[in-house]
Parts: sequence; structure tokens; C-alpha cells
Amino acid sequence: MEQKYEMSDMGLLHYFLGLQFIQSPNCIQISQEKYAYDILKKFKMEECNSSQLPMSPHDHLFPATDNEPMADPTIFRSLVGSLIYLTNTRPGLEYPVNSISRFMSNPTKLHHEAAKRILRYVQGTKELGLIYRKHHHNHLPGYTDSDWGRSVEDRRRISGYVFFVGQNPISWSSRKQQSVALSSAEAEYIALSKATSEAIWLRRLVEEIFKEKEKETLIYSDSSSAIALAKNPVFHSRSKHIKIRYHHIRENIEKGEVCLRHIPTELQLADILTKSLPKP
Repeated sequence: MEQKYEMSDMGLLHYFLGLQFIQSPNCIQISQEKYAYDILKKFKMEECNSSQLPMSPHDHLFPATDNEPMADPTIFRSLVGSLIYLTNTRPGLEYPVNSISRFMSNPTKLHHEAAKRILRYVQGTKELGLIYRKHHHNHLPGYTDSDWGRSVEDRRRISGYVFFVGQNPISWSSRKQQSVALSSAEAEYIALSKATSEAIWLRRLVEEIFKEKEKETLIYSDSSSAIALAKNPVFHSRSKHIKIRYHHIRENIEKGEVCLRHIPTELQLADILTKSLPKP
């Protein structure tokens, strides 16, 4: 890189903005163990018992109604903000943290307890992070998924995706969809569209760095119906109400930018980004 860009060699990176780096000839490990401990200490939970799950599959959080509001909501907001930064190296926390972040404006004690449960999970998993190993290609396989109306208050579903270079995760997201889907196929189709947008951005980034065009990006979904909908440009009743912006996926399939593949649900790596999973 020194031949292409002006830079100074300052040796191996060990710590930067709360991220710890351990570098070896074959891999780089990135974690936030010290940052996680600092969060626990900040909220006086450094001696707490650990939890096996960040969120129970049976938990359903609602906006403030009859539940007692917090006396000082800034505590909750500070805690959630700290947890959001922790997701930089912890994709598995993306869904539970985003679930509680929806209640930042008016948190209750129940929401605070849900956030503290995530902290208790962090207590037992502080050392976890990302491992990036050497690879010999720049392919960008992605996985995308959607839940089935788990958000009880508005029934909007969650879209999740994760992209890899080799076996190394480089981009992930868990976000509530902007409108209510009328079927699971529509929800999965919207999730595919979001993943396609990210795939296009990643492709442009890789092409800019390596100065070569990548072959089509594979995106895996466990919904055969959504894949069929994306590949069929015919206007029909199943898709006529879907917002036009989501149909850009069809154009990118035709241009050879992305290719959709079906994958069994048990192999769907984006599943953890759309719901709370039980213990293995």
C-alpha cells in the first residue's frame, strides 16, 4: 500500500478508539474486551452474574404504558449508546441492542432491565470479537433474512443482513422495516432489497481499492417466494403494492451485479440479526 498511498509505518496497531487488535502472520483479532469492562464498571455491574443469552426468545418489549417510567432516563440512554458502540465487534448483539434502542425517548424500568440483561451477557463474553484470516479472493457473499412480525406494537418486521470476505464478516445490519409487510414473502423481499443496496456499495468499494470489477455478488435467502418475486419482473397482484424503490433488486440482477441463491433456514447466518435465538 505504501507504493500507492502516502503513509508512515508506525508499527503494529494494538489499541484504537476502544478496539483492541492482536495481529499475527495469518490473522487479525479485533475485540473490545477493555471497553466492555469499562461499560460494566461505569454502570456498577462489574461483579454481576452473567447471562447465557442477551435477550430471551420469549421477551416482548412494548412502549411505555402502565409500566413505571425511569426517574432518570439519561441512564438508560447512556447505557444503550455504550452498547451500540460495542456492536462494532459483536454482530450477535446487533438485534437485542437495536430492540431496546427503540425506547430511548421514553424508557421504563422494564426497558432498563432488558438493557441490563444484555450487560450481564457481556459480562460472560467480554473476550469475544472478530477474527479476520487471510484469503485469496475478494468475493462478497451475503446472507439476508426477515422475521415474522415479532414487533407486537406495530407489526413491522426486522430486516437483517451480513456480508463476508471469505469467512470474515465485514458488514452487518438489523433494522426495522419502514412499512408493514402483508406477507412473509414481501418482508423477505424487502430484506433482499436492503441487502442488495449494501452489496452494491461494497462492490464499488472493492472495485475502487483493487481496481478490478468483481463477478456478481451472491446473496443467500431462505425464502423461495421472495427470490421468485425478485426474478420475475411481471407486474401482478403479489407485488403491485410494494414501493417502487424496493424493485431495484431486479435491475441489479439483470445487470449481473447480484445473484440470488436459496439456502436452508438452518444454514441462514443472518437469522441471529432478526430475532432472539434460544440456547444451542
